[in-house]
Amino acid sequence: MPDEALRTSCFAALDVLCAQFGEDVPYPGGLDRGFAFRGRRIPFLSRYKGIHRAAVQEGPAALSITTSHRSPYDDEAIPDGFLYAYRAGSPDQPDNRALRAAHDSAAPLVYFIATRANWYRPLYPCYVIGDDRAARRVLVAPGRMVGPVDERDPAQFEDQLERRYAVRETRVRLHQARFRGSVLVAYASRCAICELKEVRLLDAAHIVGDVEAAGEARVANGLSLCSIHHRAFDQYLVGVSPEYTVHVSQRLLDDEDGPMLELLKGFHEKPIVLPARRSWRPDRERLAARFERFAAA
Repeated sequence: MPDEALRTSCFAALDVLCAQFGEDVPYPGGLDRGFAFRGRRIPFLSRYKGIHRAAVQEGPAALSITTSHRSPYDDEAIPDGFLYAYRAGSPDQPDNRALRAAHDSAAPLVYFIATRANWYRPLYPCYVIGDDRAARRVLVAPGRMVGPVDERDPAQFEDQLERRYAVRETRVRLHQARFRGSVLVAYASRCAICELKEVRLLDAAHIVGDVEAAGEARVANGLSLCSIHHRAFDQYLVGVSPEYTVHVSQRLLDDEDGPMLELLKGFHEKPIVLPARRSWRPDRERLAARFERFAAA
């Protein structure tokens, strides 16, 4: 396959970045560095268009595709994968040819999906498994890496049920990532209780769970919490009242088990940090319903 070594280097470099930053990788200080290949720095993606074919490539197929934070195209998920729109203009313009070439050659590529401004979730390997020229879009599906850790190879899912399962799991993770991205932006990337600002230790906690009727993935149904406070919130050891006040369970207040517990207890009856925009602030009705459960736990 043309550019096989280039794609292998790209995937290996993304492995390193994901190990450093987690599943979501920033563009500044991360993806903007590109990756090394035969003494050159190769861009992972284009910041100005969604379909990217590197200048050093010998083959015609795209190296990566991108759905931006505010994409003008109608990309959507279906059970078999993600519908990805052609670039505007002629179906035969270079970027669209690169997209269709990825389909014709079954070349593995990277699908960068923005989870918030300047942060991307790289999905790789992905494959263009369908091309609808009349509708001006392709169908992109996740694949998998197989083989030993130091010599992994990209592969498609042969079984349709396996592929659909992979698509469903990917959709769930993307949904969670976008919710987290929106909530962290609202709270200026800090924990609403302790104000920790280490992004890798911050989660978006649902006030009302997303499987419940009122559990929409909206910023007003979320709280930015560090990993410890998120776990305590989920286990009803910490609650937040409709008045935006932190409450620690009586069980923890009565316990004496070292300095970490004292830190948790120290936030009892203190106000949480609120987003500057009123529409982003926690919904009081949802907090009241959640706080009732905390009080009863």
